[in-house]
Amino acid sequence: MELLDAIRRRKTTNGPFLPDPVSPEHQRLLLEAAGRAPSQLNSQPWRFVVIENRETIERIARISGESMTEAMSNGTFFERYKPYFRFSREEMEEKRSGMLFDKLPAALRPFTGQVFTRRGQMLMNAFGVPKTLGEENRRLVAGAPLLLGVMLDRGEHRPGELSSFYSVFSMGAAMENVWLTTVELGMGIQFVSFPMEVPGRWEEIERLLRVPDELDLMAVYRLGYLPPEQRRPAIDWSSSQRRLISQYVFRETCETRQEGWDEAGDAP
Repeated sequence: MELLDAIRRRKTTNGPFLPDPVSPEHQRLLLEAAGRAPSQLNSQPWRFVVIENRETIERIARISGESMTEAMSNGTFFERYKPYFRFSREEMEEKRSGMLFDKLPAALRPFTGQVFTRRGQMLMNAFGVPKTLGEENRRLVAGAPLLLGVMLDRGEHRPGELSSFYSVFSMGAAMENVWLTTVELGMGIQFVSFPMEVPGRWEEIERLLRVPDELDLMAVYRLGYLPPEQRRPAIDWSSSQRRLISQYVFRETCETRQEGWDEAGDAP
């Protein structure tokens, strides 16, 4: 597969995976790709923990689902991320960023226009919407044949120091390599983010994975093979729209936008 093709096809998988285990060879390829990422002075600050044990995956899934329910019940999720919610293709076309929620769970559809209001939050809670969504999240994580924990060496990741920026930058490059490799292997990947949204839940996962003091657990991802014809799941969104090049690239100074590259093939 050509690199640019993989970049253009890369996306987050919001739906379920096949139950098939991820082969040892594919696991090795994913982690080899991660290790090929650039890092400051070749420090390679990343560390990974590969998780296939069903009991561990189920426990992380439960933590994730409960975290989603809590974050959506108390309103912190909607308040924090409301600038990125889009409820029509017209709005998505105009903004060219954020997430298009054109297919919402039936329980949430009546509240689309009120999702960011106190009244809307109370109604959703009364109808058990956060619990419904949390359970769907739990099932998705529990159905993953493989989880991947991403850690940084605290010797490099020292918040407030320049080395911390270097290590986080390197981790991002490593995970992008993993993400692009999943495209090549017919796999999907998604960040298990909700335990980070609720105080105390991330620490539960750290204890479960026995993360030592010298390492900092930065992220957990779920991975698996994609069904040949995947139906859109109950919790789904579309993020295929991207800003035009002229909206994020400048020429020579930050006072002049790059023009002429917005259409494919215009770049020299």
